[in-house]
Amino acid sequence: MAHKRDREATRARLLDCARVRFARDGYDGASVRDVAGDVGVDPALVFRYFGSKSQLFTEAMATSSEPVVLPDGPLDKLPAKLLRDLVFEDWAEYAGEHPLIAMLRSAGHEDMRDRVREQVCNGYLGVLKELADGNDDADLRTELFAAWLLGIGILRTAVGTPTLTKATEQDLMPHLATVGEALFGRPIPVPAED
Repeated sequence: MAHKRDREATRARLLDCARVRFARDGYDGASVRDVAGDVGVDPALVFRYFGSKSQLFTEAMATSSEPVVLPDGPLDKLPAKLLRDLVFEDWAEYAGEHPLIAMLRSAGHEDMRDRVREQVCNGYLGVLKELADGNDDADLRTELFAAWLLGIGILRTAVGTPTLTKATEQDLMPHLATVGEALFGRPIPVPAED
């Protein structure tokens, strides 16, 4: 019985390390050898447990926490909460990035691209679209706003542009309100400065 528990624990550690590697380095940049090294096992063990790098990737991302974590609260406060969650929250499980941004690093991998699209379309866009109700082009407005939020996250973490990387929540909130109001046609409240 102890042998089975050790095997399960090793498998779980491999998935945890793979999740961080894929989040930080993307699918192409992460290697089975690196993941095995992080856990202190031979790369052959990774292939024995998972069969391939692709299967390791699929299982690591499937066992991760759900990327769409919509904040609770009034709908009109959702944009500010999403900015905070996507850009400023520390998601340690994904090397410090929001899981969706981490997943985008591997969007060239077809399975991950499909999963990202599903998460964005069925999660964020469905809820954000309610803010654009009454506009003939509500879908376009919603996708533009989501692209703006994700773009901020990507430039801050994946690209590391100097100004956005240094920007605080309070630096970005007035711009969020301006962009949100322009796209949704209604005021978007932002938290007051502390």
